Amino acid sequence: MSLLEMKNIKKSFNGVSVLEGVNLVLEKGSVHALMGENGAGKSTLMNILCGIHKCDEGEITVHGSRVEISSPFEAQNSGIAMIHQELSPIPELTVAENIFFGREYCRNHFLDYDRMFSETKEILNGLHIHIDPKSKMKKLKVADQQLIEIAKVVSRNAEIIVMDEPTSAITDKDAENLFEIIENLKKDGKGIIYISHKIDEVIKISDTVTVLRDGVFVNTWKTADITADVLITSMVGRKLDDYYPKMPVPIGDKILEVKNLSLENQFSDISFEVKAGEILGIAGLVGAGRTEVMKALFGITPADTGEIILNGKRIHPHKPIDAIKCGLAYVTEDRKGEGIIPQMSVLQNISLASMKMFTSRGFVNRKREAETIDKQIESLRIKTSSPKQKVLSLSGGNQQKVVLAKWLIKAPKLLILDEPTRGIDVGAKTEIYKLMGDFVSKGNAIIMVSSEMPEVMGMSDRIMVFSNRTLAGELIRGEFNQESIMRLAVSKL
Repeated sequence: MSLLEMKNIKKSFNGVSVLEGVNLVLEKGSVHALMGENGAGKSTLMNILCGIHKCDEGEITVHGSRVEISSPFEAQNSGIAMIHQELSPIPELTVAENIFFGREYCRNHFLDYDRMFSETKEILNGLHIHIDPKSKMKKLKVADQQLIEIAKVVSRNAEIIVMDEPTSAITDKDAENLFEIIENLKKDGKGIIYISHKIDEVIKISDTVTVLRDGVFVNTWKTADITADVLITSMVGRKLDDYYPKMPVPIGDKILEVKNLSLENQFSDISFEVKAGEILGIAGLVGAGRTEVMKALFGITPADTGEIILNGKRIHPHKPIDAIKCGLAYVTEDRKGEGIIPQMSVLQNISLASMKMFTSRGFVNRKREAETIDKQIESLRIKTSSPKQKVLSLSGGNQQKVVLAKWLIKAPKLLILDEPTRGIDVGAKTEIYKLMGDFVSKGNAIIMVSSEMPEVMGMSDRIMVFSNRTLAGELIRGEFNQESIMRLAVSKL
């Protein structure tokens, strides 16, 4: 008997079908990965399971018994819980208070903190989580906050745990720790539904995998029987002959030269160059100083010493506007926090950095602005119902294209991309890789920071590897592989 079965689930919104007869089976003590592009129906299916939406047709059974789930409360009573990608802890409360929030223990009309701290410690020890129950949530890193969310749902006797992109904002080391926790949950008989765009991760951790496409159930496989190529093709509905479409582009003259760049406690003695037509990959462990160097180049946190030479001229970017005027652009790793203004429209976000182009004598030429933005939307194939649509409502891939469009309007010579495909689906990733190829084919250059090893190897002409806030070495295309990159990444620890 399966732990969970979702049979022939159908759902429509305003007459538009978003799920068409989807099936999913979760066994006790297993991880079932759920994959698909953004808009494939993964979130809707899980929202139905968790009681946020009610299905139009179909049935859900837990331990073989049919259950009616029309609210999150009913889902919780059925042993179902979800850990969302965007965590929402109460920062000023302790770990124990967060775990028992809404069901606190009381004694003599006062909160029984001793009991809550004691039981929290037991729960954490049972999961092999080493966090002080008395710590304030605001002092924990994201990865540890995530572990507390797992402890919370376990404390509520959840047997079916949905994890939505759990490694999207944590380091590789923390991800490995999370995987160990998941293995412990499996041993305890819990069933995990694991939503992720990371194919290597899914193959590593899951027992079975289901793919949805455009609201339709494609297939379910045993993970041991599936390959990355089959998963990609199943998700996008077409053969991706080259997942990393690296265009053959002639390498030209030097665009950027960095000499002995240093910033106290951030990075030390960094020297490199980038040429026209080149994609320079930046690899290394999280915390190695990669992002800090990029922020120094763009004037966000200027370096203390060293030289930056762009197109033969020494520049001194003390703030971003200095770098922009020199022909630099920077796509931040934090798309939602720093890349877009969520409540503004697609048009407003794209034109934000280029208002001078559309302004004359203090007035904005709205017609010219709209025409320019329309061209960008068409050129980058941004999927939006209208330029006036709020960017918050777009998929992650289309939000990232909006950020790229904002900078490409300014025709930069050097584009800095920090984790350019984080949190977006495989189809959107390939489109962004093609945009990168188009950009450098015009004689421009890209510096790409990426923690995804296949991505940095697939798209780079050269790779610089950072270790312990300094440059550990450089590898050229044809020479680099995962082993050589990792050897350099840990060489100065």
